[in-house]
Amino acid sequence: MSEYKKVCLMYRHPDYAIDGIRSALGLAVENMYAYGVVLDTTLPPFDDNTVESIEMLRDMEGDILSTVPANCEVNSLTPITLEELGEKLREMTHIVPYGIR
Repeated sequence: MSEYKKVCLMYRHPDYAIDGIRSALGLAVENMYAYGVVLDTTLPPFDDNTVESIEMLRDMEGDILSTVPANCEVNSLTPITLEELGEKLREMTHIVPYGIR
C-alpha cells in the first residue's frame, strides 16, 4: 500500500508565484496532494489560464492559499493565518520554498 505524498510549495516573491501555481498543479497530476501558499506579497489579478489552473488543482483536492487578505479578495485564494499554516505544514511530507531570491 503506497502512502500519498502531501506537498506544500511556498511562494514569497510575486515573480515566481504563477509558475509555482502551475508546478502545484503538475504535482497534483502526478497523484500528490499539492498546496501552494502565497506569503507576504500581493499579487495582481490572475489571467484566465491561472484561474483555470487553480480550479483544476482544487478539483484534484489541492488548493492555493494566502496569508494576504487582498489575494483572497482579488484572486479568490483560500485565506489562511500563520497559525493555521503552521498546523497545515505538520501534515505535509514535503515543504518547498519556491522561487526564493
